[in-house]
Amino acid sequence: MKNRLLAFGIGGTVLAILCCFTPLLPIVLTALGLTGLLGILYDDAVLLPILAGFLILTGYALWRQNKQK
Repeated sequence: MKNRLLAFGIGGTVLAILCCFTPLLPIVLTALGLTGLLGILYDDAVLLPILAGFLILTGYALWRQNKQK
């Protein structure tokens, strides 16, 4: 469980960083035919809280892993 939580947190953080700082999100949404969502999702008001949430989740997983040792 603890390794899955850490992996999910790190994976989500990496994905959020890629979507925030590279044009990955517009490319993926265009490939899926969902370009109408670009105005909603490709906004710092949406992506930065998602990034913060995944960073908090990663920190919690690391804290929990160190606490159990």
